[in-house]
Amino acid sequence: MTDHQRLVSTPASPAPTRPGRPAMTRRNLLRGLGALTLTGTAVGMSMRFAVPARAATAGGTLAIPTLLEPTTDSDGTKAYALGMETGTTEILSGISSSTCGFNQAFLGPVIKVSRGDSVRMDLTNNLDDVSTVHWHGAHIPPSVDGGPQNTIEAGATFSPSFEINQGACTLWFHPHALGTTSEQVARGLTGMLIVDDDTDGAAALPSDYGTDQFPLIVQSLPISSTGVIRFTTATELATSTSFPLLVNGANVGVAGTPTLEVTANRVRFHVLNASIADIITITRSDGASFTQVATDAALLSTPLSVTSLKLVGGERAEICVDVTSQDESVTLQATVTAGGARGGSGTSSILTLTSTATAAADDLPSSLNTFTALDVSSPSATRTIALSNSGNTMYINGVAGTSMTAMESSEIMTTLGATEVWTITNATGLIHSFHLHDVPFQVRSINGSAPTGAYAEWKDTILISPQSTNVIAMRFTDYADNTYGYMLHCHNTVHEDEGMMAMLMVMSS
Repeated sequence: MTDHQRLVSTPASPAPTRPGRPAMTRRNLLRGLGALTLTGTAVGMSMRFAVPARAATAGGTLAIPTLLEPTTDSDGTKAYALGMETGTTEILSGISSSTCGFNQAFLGPVIKVSRGDSVRMDLTNNLDDVSTVHWHGAHIPPSVDGGPQNTIEAGATFSPSFEINQGACTLWFHPHALGTTSEQVARGLTGMLIVDDDTDGAAALPSDYGTDQFPLIVQSLPISSTGVIRFTTATELATSTSFPLLVNGANVGVAGTPTLEVTANRVRFHVLNASIADIITITRSDGASFTQVATDAALLSTPLSVTSLKLVGGERAEICVDVTSQDESVTLQATVTAGGARGGSGTSSILTLTSTATAAADDLPSSLNTFTALDVSSPSATRTIALSNSGNTMYINGVAGTSMTAMESSEIMTTLGATEVWTITNATGLIHSFHLHDVPFQVRSINGSAPTGAYAEWKDTILISPQSTNVIAMRFTDYADNTYGYMLHCHNTVHEDEGMMAMLMVMSS
């Protein structure tokens, strides 16, 4: 059995490419894969929801996603059942909105895995449209990455299997089909995937989900006055569109600031900006500092004391907040900045944290992880990734990636083991959120200056300012496939659907 056959479990999986076939054959096959969908037997509702889930033990009003527990196969594979569902959710007071979620009407559960785990994701599409599930930030083979080549027809099930092959970090999962990503993400198809490992750095951080470890999924959500969720440039600009701020699916403008009551003296938050376009900056209401312990791609080498945390759409970070009963409370707030044609604004409290702990937390270790800068003295390749636009059509290197054929025509081709340096130029007057699939990268410079803080270590999603030049470096390790590709794109999902997406092929030779 080939690695490809082991990793993709679906009745409609294509045969693996034979070694040595000419490039045109691969391209012809790729064209066919653009239209290929994965089919199977839909899992019934009772089967999906029979999978156990663990609720949080903390108190307060913060909506805490359940922790999805797996079933375990005889070979030790952990299987997680996720159904993409439709439903209704009251986002605006007294108004029902048509929404989507994983295993529920809006958003989804949290999945926790550890480095070295073998997992299978049983994904059932109960929508009325084709979809995919992409594991954002995961270092996995392209055949199971969940990009546009892994589409799942309505009513079908896709069961990708892969090994968790990275250290502790915060990932997330969401759709990634051509032309529908923005709609499906905006309507609620978002879940968090937390990776743990057995290092001393990870062990020093709070890790009891629902007790001292919590997700904070923050969204500035475009929605009309009648409750219709918006996801295009035109509807962002509509005067009837507002941008309420949601935390774990709850509108803080309607429900008020959520509270969280814990017994721990240190709380770890996995923060995700799940907005389709807007930028979120997290601060404490009293201006005091908190501790950042991870970027979206890895634990930091050293804990950073920060007073603010700025996240572009799709970006994540991990922070720790120390609190005891001697502190009356700690309030986190979010400032929203428009990242699209029009967006949210202003500052809202997103969480008030209290604790019954009487003793202060011990100091975190001075070292959490080992960070080594890539040697780029003789890179395998240097490339320019040019972001541009013409009105609402978005381009990477002059191509609008709105179809598999278009992306194939301009695909970037590299080889396993290559170290590359990319210069990302933004000729637009727009803010972009640059995301690379497969491997994390290191930011070498921003407009000629070295990055500071967390941006100086491993990343997979970064803010690209208007008229800016950003240099990044990466090394392509572990996975190559002459048929399936990865993506690089803007994670403003409106821009992605408008064409700012390209294909990356990591070839075996």
